[in-house]
Amino acid sequence: MFDQIKLSAWSAGLRNKLSVPLRVELWNGEHIELSSEVPRVTIRVPDKSALRYLTSPSLYKLGRAYVEGAIEVKGRAADIIDVGNALAASGAMPDKPRSRLGGFKIGSQHTREKDAEAIRYHYDVSNEFYAAWLDPNMVYSCAYFENGDEDLATAQTKKVDHILRKLGVQPGQTLLDIGCGWGALALRAAGQFGARCVGITLSENQARLARERVRQAGLQDRIEIRLQDYRDVEGTFDRITSVGMFEHVGVQHLPEYFARVCRLLAPGGVIMNHGITTTNVDNGATPYGGGQFIDEYVFPHGELAHLSTVIRAMQEGGLEVRDVENLRRHYARTCAIWTENFEGNAEAIRKLTDPRRFRIWHVYLAGCAYAFAHDRISLYQIVCGKAGGKPGDIPWSRRYMYV
Repeated sequence: MFDQIKLSAWSAGLRNKLSVPLRVELWNGEHIELSSEVPRVTIRVPDKSALRYLTSPSLYKLGRAYVEGAIEVKGRAADIIDVGNALAASGAMPDKPRSRLGGFKIGSQHTREKDAEAIRYHYDVSNEFYAAWLDPNMVYSCAYFENGDEDLATAQTKKVDHILRKLGVQPGQTLLDIGCGWGALALRAAGQFGARCVGITLSENQARLARERVRQAGLQDRIEIRLQDYRDVEGTFDRITSVGMFEHVGVQHLPEYFARVCRLLAPGGVIMNHGITTTNVDNGATPYGGGQFIDEYVFPHGELAHLSTVIRAMQEGGLEVRDVENLRRHYARTCAIWTENFEGNAEAIRKLTDPRRFRIWHVYLAGCAYAFAHDRISLYQIVCGKAGGKPGDIPWSRRYMYV
């Protein structure tokens, strides 16, 4: 009786603050409507113990309850995330933003072994799982919608070309792709731009498929795919790309990461770092526990830095920033399309993974779209060269990027 009175008080108070198209179905057959609209999201509370997730909601608590099966949630992922954010922001008991460093000692979570374990957790679900909602080339990073009306496959190809043009890749140049995924960038750089490429990843699934794609393209003489940590790469390269990888490095390790990249860059060379940043100037997590959910369920040991921290770390690592481009709008659209693809292929995807992981990804992709759309996180492409280089190494304008 007390729990139901508490829930009734909560729902009455919430209605006074906002109207959300949510229906809450209780274990005893009763239901609560939180709007006069037709509900777009339904939360079923199977027993009294699950009420605590609703009476003091946060994105972490709601997400965890859904993933672990403590509550059942029905609705489109985008609507679920909209309702979840409204509940978390309603003022009940939102979690305070936490530093992405959490309670770990600096450096304790970014050994070679820990990083490889985290990468395997996220990427080695199965290649078929990712293929079910990515574009045909399986590019798992922000697309580039040059005109805004491209389909995902076209936008991903344009993104890769945008990067290679920014780098000014020329035939015969050597290119290192740190975090090469399933090989799309290396294949494009070698096949269309004539580069000689080395792609590295810590995911065995990615490496295996990338090597097969290189073989099918007949580019074995131009592309080498390695299962290798960036800290173990030797030699120098004319061009270096890092796309959606540096989020795994750790904020405190960024200066040494960029110093390592700088040592791998040949004189006169150019590097492109394409990665997600937080909009919290103190390198904090997204609000209402969203970052905590991602830490625990999606990207173990992942850390997001603010743009200012990234640029400082690049300078400390011996690099000179030459160009910065914000692609936040592009990533919001990319994640929205991924979410649509995921839901459109839901039945097939359920057969490729377990129910718990399905639920994680169901809300994760839509949550990312929401976070990018609401300026909680962003995406920057940063072009660098070695600090102290010749002025002639720097182009007069950005025109060369758009030829």
